[in-house]
Amino acid sequence: MTTIIGVRFRTAGKVYYFDPLDYEIKSGDHVIVETARGIEYGYVVCGRTEVSDDKVVAPLRAVLRVATEEDDRQAERLREKEKEALTICAEKVAKHKLEMKLIDCEYTFDYSKVLFYFTADGRVDFRELVKDLASVFHTRIELRQIGVRDETKIRGGIGICGRELCCHTFLADFAPVSVKMAKEQNLSLNPTKISGNCGRLMCCLKNEEDAYEYLNSRLPNIGDSVKTPDGLTGEVKDLNVLKQRVKVLVFVNGADGEEKEVRDYPVDDLKFHARRRRPDKKDDAGRRYRDEDENGRNDEDDLRELEQLEKRETHHYDE
Repeated sequence: MTTIIGVRFRTAGKVYYFDPLDYEIKSGDHVIVETARGIEYGYVVCGRTEVSDDKVVAPLRAVLRVATEEDDRQAERLREKEKEALTICAEKVAKHKLEMKLIDCEYTFDYSKVLFYFTADGRVDFRELVKDLASVFHTRIELRQIGVRDETKIRGGIGICGRELCCHTFLADFAPVSVKMAKEQNLSLNPTKISGNCGRLMCCLKNEEDAYEYLNSRLPNIGDSVKTPDGLTGEVKDLNVLKQRVKVLVFVNGADGEEKEVRDYPVDDLKFHARRRRPDKKDDAGRRYRDEDENGRNDEDDLRELEQLEKRETHHYDE
């Protein structure tokens, strides 16, 4: 076991482990540490604790010191200098007529490096820009191209749920999200309804995926044959995943002979061969999840558009 503390350098950023040495450090403190980028001012999110050795990336760097009041004041000054640097860089980008959008700026605590984040449609030749910036700031310059997910994580915003974006408030990493998750939850495949502020599939599709996979695994498929507690054999017509209820079309004897009737049953009362429900473009009965909308689009159109979203990759370029 290894004694560590967990440190973050930005809101909802990744947590890095450091050796606390003999310092009494608790959650909420600020510390000065050395990272691959240089000397950094970080926020402790996990006090002294022990973790297994396989969770620690060697070599484990040690804390330089607990932040003093002067360190806190310097961190505030850095925030102001970052705003100024972002303004200057924006002017230089316009001067060089580069097709790039500046997102954020970061100084290392010891002023040894200033890092600019930007987005662009393709690769950008910013070598002349770096030379220009170095002559202004007299320190190492790094420009990093990020994707739209990272841009949204940095800037924040309000989601369609009315709450602040998850990626900006608590998600340290982006979990893989796929169209299959939307299908599993029987959501509309309209990209405008299941895409986030970044234009990619919403991260929260992942939140209930495990629950829906389990619930769907207990249900029959649309069109399956089931035996009811009444002793009747019928065909599944509709499902309520959350309530775990099944609507079954059965034939009953009526006054005019055999009649069709749809009855609602709890899934536990039915007998059938359970299998995991993983529909693709159509379920087993050939039923689409959504009919064409007023613009003549169906779920195949939206699926193609969503698959294009999935294929887009985030490129990082360091200089």
